Amino acid sequence: MYHISDCKKYNRCPRLFVLETEAEKAEFHPYVRLDEEITDLAAEKLGVTGKVFLGARGDEAQKAMEAAETYDWLIKARFEYGGLRIKVPFLHRNETGWDLYFLFAGLYPHSDDMQFYCDTAWVLEGCGIHVTSWQVIHLNGSYVRGDSLDPQQLFIVSSCFYNNRNNPGISVEEAIRNGMNSIIPPIEEMDSCLASKIPQPVRTPACTGRSKCRWYSECFPHEKQEDDNSIVTLIGSQHRFAMKREGLTRLRDADEKRIEGTRQQYAQIMADGNGTGMFVDRTALHAWLEDIRWPITFIDFEWERFAVPPYKGMKPYDVLPFEYSIDILYEDGHRDHNVWLSTGDDREDLARSMIHDIPSEGTIMAYNAEGAEKIRIRELAELLPEYRETLLSFNERMEDLQLPFESGTVYDIRMRGQWSLKVIMAMMDDPGYHDLDIQQGMDAVFEWRHLDLSEDVNNRQEIIDNLKAYCGMDSYAMTVVFRWLMEIDSSPLS
Repeated sequence: MYHISDCKKYNRCPRLFVLETEAEKAEFHPYVRLDEEITDLAAEKLGVTGKVFLGARGDEAQKAMEAAETYDWLIKARFEYGGLRIKVPFLHRNETGWDLYFLFAGLYPHSDDMQFYCDTAWVLEGCGIHVTSWQVIHLNGSYVRGDSLDPQQLFIVSSCFYNNRNNPGISVEEAIRNGMNSIIPPIEEMDSCLASKIPQPVRTPACTGRSKCRWYSECFPHEKQEDDNSIVTLIGSQHRFAMKREGLTRLRDADEKRIEGTRQQYAQIMADGNGTGMFVDRTALHAWLEDIRWPITFIDFEWERFAVPPYKGMKPYDVLPFEYSIDILYEDGHRDHNVWLSTGDDREDLARSMIHDIPSEGTIMAYNAEGAEKIRIRELAELLPEYRETLLSFNERMEDLQLPFESGTVYDIRMRGQWSLKVIMAMMDDPGYHDLDIQQGMDAVFEWRHLDLSEDVNNRQEIIDNLKAYCGMDSYAMTVVFRWLMEIDSSPLS
């Protein structure tokens, strides 16, 4: 018996489907935190009353079929048909059949991922469950939490999916009717796939689509052995693998008719072709550095994202900063360092602490400032009007340390098409990140959840120390990268 998640894996890649089926189940850490039981909140919105059947993991399918004969509401009911098992969020009996409410724990359900909806409808139809009304209940992106959570305002019930502009589009029923097909043939293919040898890896856009497949390195291990100037490191190139197959193996060999012509690609090709392995637009770099003022404050945030807003003033999918690290670099070369860390809703304390820690003069610098730190500071300014002016002044002083790299101003072939702080630090043989117990940003979030969810954590101080070390390394790494850029600027032309 398969689940819809199995079908989605098979459709993405048969090899992925087999590997995931045979692999030991790993502990699941959701990217977005969901402390509230969203089904219970949605039930309040829907006004669930009367005779209610609540399904559970491991239920026999016949249990839901029997419940459908006597209950008014079926919640999380499990049905099976044609080799596929589904879980239906909400079914409500009406005069002629059933109202079906899909539960979407996001803001705007789109019709671009119809596997769950269509397969659910196909199984229900096969089971003889006559659905006459099709709707999706989803989180309301405009809802701002007050002192308490209001389920009536938290959700929207929609009979339509949303288009690319997040406006109501095609009806749920029409989209399902247009996309629903028998799943018996693909189920038979999945059976055959599992009974055969593991399929050979085939590179497709799905390998690195919305998220890079976790089996990518295992499927294509040779890519790690590629030279630093390999054509496969060409940023944003849709033809790089085709060029490699044709013998155009190096960046400098790139076919000019099959490159997108971005500044990054130009920098890469020039870095490989000039014999130094490095490209620098010295005029652009010098102009950027000219605008930097001492002392320079390097800042990095860590934050948690909540599907359901846990605190006043937050919207669905808002984030809560829980840590920042600051390194202040002075013109005479010395450096100050400070880390702020808290649990719960300490946004006001964070703002006060940050105002205290950041010098009143000089440039403030972050890595990906436009996509992260500036947004966090702007959110704090909106929440805390008494600090608004000072907080927004930080953004006016802020520069993005990522800019020289994402603009193609500086490129070293050892970057291999990437320019994260970790990549650049490793390129310079700095061991800083290697010795940390926390290696990734999401790992920091998972560790912080232990602190935030419970005061009774055996290794509480160890987690605190590890979090401070990780965030602190990011702000320190910025000082190293910035000094490197200054050295490049001051070095003589070769």
